[in-house]
Amino acid sequence: MLDNRSSVDVSLAGVELRPPSYFALAALIDGPLHGYAIVRRAGELSEGRVRLSTGTLYALLDRAVAEGLVIAGEPYVVGGRQRRDYTLTPAGRLVMAREAEQLARAAKVVSGRLRVSGEVVTA
Repeated sequence: MLDNRSSVDVSLAGVELRPPSYFALAALIDGPLHGYAIVRRAGELSEGRVRLSTGTLYALLDRAVAEGLVIAGEPYVVGGRQRRDYTLTPAGRLVMAREAEQLARAAKVVSGRLRVSGEVVTA
C-alpha cells in the first residue's frame, strides 16, 4: 500500500510497536546508534519504564531491518568491541509518525472521557 504523500511503502509495518519496540525505534529518530546506545536512549526516552535486554533489542532490530524500517551499517570496532550502527529509514520514520499520531489520538479520547465522567483519578 502506498501513501499518497510519499513514495515510501508503508506496508512494511509488520513490527508490532509495543513500548519496547516503540522506544527502541524512537531512539533512532535523531540519528544512527549502536545497540548499547539504543538501550540507553530508549530508557531515557521512556523515563526508565523500558529496559531492553540484549536479546530483545537484537530480535527487534533483526525484524525492523527485515521490514525495511531500519538499516544496519557495516560492523566496526571500538575499544576492542565490535559494533554496528542502526539507522531509521524513511519507512521507519513514517511508521513512527503514524504510531505517535495514533497514540496521541487515543490519549485525547481517554483524557476527554475521564474529564466528562467527572471523576478525578490520581496516580
